[in-house]
Amino acid sequence: QVHMVESGGGLVQAGGSLRLSCTVSGLQFDDYIMAWFRQAPGKEREGVSCVSGSGEYIYYADSIEGRFSSSRDNAKNTLYLQMNDLKSEDTATYYCAALSGICGGSWKEKQYTYWGQGTQVTVSS
Repeated sequence: QVHMVESGGGLVQAGGSLRLSCTVSGLQFDDYIMAWFRQAPGKEREGVSCVSGSGEYIYYADSIEGRFSSSRDNAKNTLYLQMNDLKSEDTATYYCAALSGICGGSWKEKQYTYWGQGTQVTVSS
């Protein structure tokens, strides 16, 4: 059984930083691309980043504007999202997702197989 658990969310002031983690069990971690998505109340889910199985290739949404950095540690079966210079519009529930395959240019539209339960990020202005 696959388990994906996000952590690291919380309340932070605008301009601050947070580091999210997603720890995975029950699958061969490095066979899966790992992505971060977020969803704000009343808005559609938005892709944030996608990391290849090796961690060599990383894709970001344009809206991140270079403020976020994704990485993975395959030895720890963990995906990370370092978020800097947070803005109020970054307030959302952040989810990690896994899919066997490659990120590619259409990573946001792929049907991810496994999802975490989400972690809330709230940025106060």
